[in-house]
Amino acid sequence: MKLVRYEVNGRCEWGSLEGQLVRRISGDVFGEFELCECEIPVDEVRLLAPSVPSKIVAVGLNYRDHALEMGEELPDCPKIFMKPSTAVIGPMDDIVIPESSKRVDYEAELALVVKRKAKRVAPEEAADYILGYCCFNDVTARDLQRIDGQWTRAKSFDTFAPLGPAIDTSVSPEALEISLRVNGELRQRSNTSNLIFSPSHLLSFVSHVMTLLPGDVVATGTPSGVGQLRSGDRVEVTIEGIGTLTNCVR
Repeated sequence: MKLVRYEVNGRCEWGSLEGQLVRRISGDVFGEFELCECEIPVDEVRLLAPSVPSKIVAVGLNYRDHALEMGEELPDCPKIFMKPSTAVIGPMDDIVIPESSKRVDYEAELALVVKRKAKRVAPEEAADYILGYCCFNDVTARDLQRIDGQWTRAKSFDTFAPLGPAIDTSVSPEALEISLRVNGELRQRSNTSNLIFSPSHLLSFVSHVMTLLPGDVVATGTPSGVGQLRSGDRVEVTIEGIGTLTNCVR
């Protein structure tokens, strides 16, 4: 199932994306819910970010090809950082380049969405705490990251966490093609089989640091090919089996 949040007639609803139709959901997607008979063409609704997280936990240097590109040794444990919930935007929303930055980069990522409260979860049980997976763009003010020597400001601007278009609840994350295009030009391409730490490992690791709540997002890192975004660009993150997250830059 592909879970979506959408706006129609001024209301925010949950639905299941079925081809070019959205089927309304009644209930709580993080608990009990059912599909309704009501169907709406997807082009008649505005798709929103498919989750409203209390926090986003992201991971640096989690693709073998990206570590090689950066000249870094493979990490012994995940290098985590956080992005605020206020950075989240949905499909077709604009990424806004802040005046304080001269270099803003894209980073295509697979993200998991937490299904239920997770605290000190064992790796072998982690899959039971994952609602599903979606596309994510870890937008980063690279120049500010270098100036600050740490990542909070560079990762946290409003609009720096595009998420969507849907949460796929059935896809296996083990070997998915992931790519990013800017204005149609391929910039990143890899496979989640190149991840150093799996999504289940990451959820377990993070849950031993902080409690994860339903709807929270854990982004799993970006492959090689990171590069700059400019005003007027159209950036697309595509993950096999999940879909394409499209945003424009201004």
